[in-house]
Amino acid sequence: MWLIGLAWKNLWRNKTRTAITMSAVFFAVLLSVFAGSLKSGIFGNMIKNVVSFYTGYIQIHKKGYWNEQVLDNGMICDSALEHRLLQIPNVTGLAPRLETFGLIATNKSTKGCLVAGVDPEKENEVTSLKKKLIRGQYLNFNDTEALLSEGLAERIKARTGDTIYIIGQGYHGATAAGRYRVKGIVKFGSPELNNQTMFLSLPAASELFSAEGIATSLVVSLRNPDLLDETVRALEQKLGSETEVMSWEAIMPDVKQHIETDSNNMKYVQGILYMLVSFGIFGTFLMMMVERKNELAMLIAIGMKKSKLCLLMVIESVFTVLGGCIMGILVSIPLVWYFNQKPLRLGGEIAKVYEKFGFEAIFPTSLSPDNFVFQGITVLAIGLLLSLYPVYKVINTDPATSLKR
Repeated sequence: MWLIGLAWKNLWRNKTRTAITMSAVFFAVLLSVFAGSLKSGIFGNMIKNVVSFYTGYIQIHKKGYWNEQVLDNGMICDSALEHRLLQIPNVTGLAPRLETFGLIATNKSTKGCLVAGVDPEKENEVTSLKKKLIRGQYLNFNDTEALLSEGLAERIKARTGDTIYIIGQGYHGATAAGRYRVKGIVKFGSPELNNQTMFLSLPAASELFSAEGIATSLVVSLRNPDLLDETVRALEQKLGSETEVMSWEAIMPDVKQHIETDSNNMKYVQGILYMLVSFGIFGTFLMMMVERKNELAMLIAIGMKKSKLCLLMVIESVFTVLGGCIMGILVSIPLVWYFNQKPLRLGGEIAKVYEKFGFEAIFPTSLSPDNFVFQGITVLAIGLLLSLYPVYKVINTDPATSLKR
């Protein structure tokens, strides 16, 4: 016990030296937490952008639909099914869709397109479709009008207020043909979606394709995206083997691979950061041992055992490193929160490239508590490992030689 008291006194006997050592650990934690939260925030925001295009975090289909995406592989979707699924804790919303392909035409041009029947309000809750509206008005549930994506509208030379014609194949081979007024234009970041998507209200699409009560997919929104895999398993247990539950990772494996590649590259950057942190902390320990060389030699010379002196040095190091870690985490919390609320923004041509592909040109930080804990523990472990250097110096100290110099 007396060693703890002595270690504490030693720390404040030379306040400048202690402050320098703690500062090295403090800035190491601060830098590590900020870099880690920035990495998590960037990839989290990228995923949010991707799923808000159209896919959502999770989609539910009738088994076999994903391999053969036709109306005949649609599923019965009613309020009872939605009520059952909304009982799953992490599920906050469901958006039914009736999707198929058809030919869309004006008096000037004809093109193939994706026709999506949606519940406008539920779709907006899941994918923020209303925010993508750039001209005209958004759909209401009982509308018999249409929304066109910007690229598709340009390809068929249609504007808001124009009449468009659609022809395709309905449920069980029925002929589908209809005429609709363009109520609004939406813009997607994804060029593929932007060039070929038409939206109808779900009742209008059901009537057009003779598919009342049918949905080809049910898009799920989540309270906590980090629980994606757990929610997929819960949905599978709830629905049984007649349906397929697919996360955005299964729907867009190329995007998942891109994010994983970028994440792995960031690990190398973090590795370099930890090396710099290690050198910074080690430098302060090195300076401390040079200053205390005579002091340690004197203690050994007057009879203090090296084992107790080593323990004393370890206790001092624990106090120093732990104090720096705690201060670093406390200061990093408001810093990370600030950049979460006011994220770093890119400008100029780089911002335009990001926005062209539907990504916000911002770098927010993540407020996940795991990041603070992980980075704090990592720097603490590095600091404690490097604190073995003073122990090594004590073991190899020869009082006679040290005190002569």
